[in-house]
Amino acid sequence: TQSTRTRPRISRLRRAIEMPPPPSPAPPPPTGGGRRRWLHRLSPTVARDRCYTRAFRAAGLRPAAVSLADGAILHLWLPPPAAGPRHPILLLHGFGASATWQWAPFLRPLIAAGLAPYVPDLVFFGASTSPSADRSPAYQAACVAAAMAALPGAPQRYSVVGVSYGGFVAYHLAHAFPAAVDRLVLVAAGVCLEEADLAAGLFAVEDIAEAASLLLPQRPEDLRKLVGLTFCRPPRFMPSCFIRDYIRIDAIKFVVMLVIYCSLVMCTEHVTQKTELLYALINDRKLSDLPRICQQTLIIWGEQDRVFPLELGLRLKRHLGDTSELVIVKNAGHAINREKPAELCRLIKNYIVDPSVKYRDDRKGSWKNMIRRFAGSSLRKVDSSRPLL
Repeated sequence: TQSTRTRPRISRLRRAIEMPPPPSPAPPPPTGGGRRRWLHRLSPTVARDRCYTRAFRAAGLRPAAVSLADGAILHLWLPPPAAGPRHPILLLHGFGASATWQWAPFLRPLIAAGLAPYVPDLVFFGASTSPSADRSPAYQAACVAAAMAALPGAPQRYSVVGVSYGGFVAYHLAHAFPAAVDRLVLVAAGVCLEEADLAAGLFAVEDIAEAASLLLPQRPEDLRKLVGLTFCRPPRFMPSCFIRDYIRIDAIKFVVMLVIYCSLVMCTEHVTQKTELLYALINDRKLSDLPRICQQTLIIWGEQDRVFPLELGLRLKRHLGDTSELVIVKNAGHAINREKPAELCRLIKNYIVDPSVKYRDDRKGSWKNMIRRFAGSSLRKVDSSRPLL
């Protein structure tokens, strides 16, 4: 009888042990943050961020984060798995831009051309961070190279494309890791600039402090000034309400009518670190200290670039010599990837996919241009006073 009495107790005790604990009560809703949360949800910049992230995922790319030895964390997007061999290509964004904002429109054409894009966020951009005090482009290049080497199944050799500030990082990457970098494409990257060029009047600013205030705008009028310098044909309509939204939240984008964005994406995150990046980029910089690289290099420059004038592209061509080729894009400013995206994508594909040539221009072979030229020449030759046959 004693065993029969204790048996229900044992079973109840067993059920109590096996039963999960009751859920803890939900924390009270934060006070005073409701308006901020709704503004964040209704923000057009947040919506565009999600669209570009979905574009990366729709193209087959998948996100990854690599922890480095010094505590830095580099976030990057990996290419989709492919059945056949592909050309690996590393895409480096410009100053202030995250990887998704700058490279989303280029993914599908590059993948269709047989390229496998690796797209990282540089340190202090996007989701990449570092506890190191080093702000030089050489440190950025070392982080990118270490992250690529740590990836399972990563290619041992790849081509690199760098836009603006990403071109500085790509140049140091090619110099420090020549065995890893195959071909190089530098887009509006003023790696040949000198600090003396600021005082000489080559740029729209006179010192580094003014450059930092221009490249990290905090007011709508500052952003309009930067857009005017970036585009060959700046947009006429930029609502202040949209600009204030981009300045207020995590990422400030050059957005026109919520669809168009330009090559530089300013943000209020890591403002101190990005200012230090600018000082490390320009301070005491001399052309005589710039090493030469041995890789075949394609230099792409906008004819109307006012951020990095065309003189820097010509200077870089003279510095590299026969291993480089300069292509000047007409009717384009510093934001070549927004003003001439199709032409830029074509130049990248032709230069990377076919290593037997330095540069191949296939516009003459397109059927649209053939029809346009044939129609134009036919109309010019028609004379009503003479028979057609």
